[in-house]
Amino acid sequence: MRKVSNGFIYTFGALGGLLFGYDIASVSGAILFIQKQLSLNSWEQGMVVSSVLIGAILGALGTSKFLDKYGRRKLLIWAAIIFTIGALGSGFAPEYWTLLVTRVILGIGVGITSALIPAYLHELAPKRMHGAVATMFQLMVMIGILLAYILNYTFQGMYTGWRWMLGFAALPAIILFFGALLLPESPRFLVKIGKTDEARAVLMNTNKGDEQAVDTALDEIQVSANQKQGGWKELFGADVRPALVTGLGAAIFQQIIGSNSVIFYAPTIFTKVGWGVAAALLAHIGIGIVNVIVTVVAMLLMDHVDRKKMLTVGAAGMGLSLFVMAAILKMDSGSQAAAYVSAIALTVYIAFYACTWAPITWVYIGEVFPLNIRGLGTSLCSATNWLADMVVSLTFPTMLAAFDIANTFIIYGVICVICIIFTNKFFLETRGKSLEEIEVSMRKMTAAKSKMTVAKKEA
Repeated sequence: MRKVSNGFIYTFGALGGLLFGYDIASVSGAILFIQKQLSLNSWEQGMVVSSVLIGAILGALGTSKFLDKYGRRKLLIWAAIIFTIGALGSGFAPEYWTLLVTRVILGIGVGITSALIPAYLHELAPKRMHGAVATMFQLMVMIGILLAYILNYTFQGMYTGWRWMLGFAALPAIILFFGALLLPESPRFLVKIGKTDEARAVLMNTNKGDEQAVDTALDEIQVSANQKQGGWKELFGADVRPALVTGLGAAIFQQIIGSNSVIFYAPTIFTKVGWGVAAALLAHIGIGIVNVIVTVVAMLLMDHVDRKKMLTVGAAGMGLSLFVMAAILKMDSGSQAAAYVSAIALTVYIAFYACTWAPITWVYIGEVFPLNIRGLGTSLCSATNWLADMVVSLTFPTMLAAFDIANTFIIYGVICVICIIFTNKFFLETRGKSLEEIEVSMRKMTAAKSKMTVAKKEA
């Protein structure tokens, strides 16, 4: 095995997140120019924007089959190639249909990385660093979004600016391709296909030569790998239900609390509360910077604070921010004071999201499922996340039109309250546990519940 530093492994392993973030955010600026130059109607504009989400759902669902058959590293290389084709195709697209198809291809790459990278980083990282390393994926997503905002602003004065906005993603995709060639395969996958010596070498590298930690990890992995490969029946079975509820619950709630819609429609929101267009675009970049900073904070906290506590605090902070925005807009909409208070509250809302629900969702999806169905579980949760994203993105403009901004924020605030209740009642706590320890504790939990149910029936 070619030895590379842990920093190289985690940085390049998470680089797909940068492409993920850049590709979903760059279209927010590009579509303003695409619709004019390609003469798109409103339906076609909507399809160009949402086509990445369609591809992401397909890519995430297809990942499980290839993840367990070909391994994590090969799939990451394929994703880099798909990203490159999709980005260059979008940048050079001569008309609507070519743009649509290449955006779907790009989305497939987004879907693959969203299902693949959280699990891959978890499987490579030592137990003590699971949360921080997995959060690197979300940090890269936020850096990608910020990069998209900056380049959208930079290229807005060029006639072919939208082509540069979309095509630029090919550069990090090519870097990811060459970096992935040097990355190690997941030790879990290597054990699964009988390459135990190679798995030990990878673990020795990532654990910095700690033989005791490597022996413990390898024993746990071998026990887990000896289990029969599971399918949809096991994924939806009683034994895995707590993991499924946690993974799907996090994937859905991360979107229906309004996060991505609020982030991507931030310029629209700013203009509606009285900001000028130029100021709104610059404020959008400011929000991107806040996203990156608070995600770094999340990395520092991730392995020291329980996941459920962070999600509870995040949802509470988001809900409070939304209620404050709604109140000020109802009392004093259109004034300078309302504009400033709304901007501050919106920034606070996004800060709470970026350091809790944004990264922890992907941490949960990557760590909560047993090895024998991990590919299937991460694929289903990732696809569900993208489907929820599409639903929220499509309904947000309608909600704005039907209920106005203030009432829309109240609705999302109520959902944040529901989030808190659901998280504390149903989610698993996984901090400080190895992937195998999470699996063992979950199976013990379901076995105990099953015994209690039988005892109640007999009584």
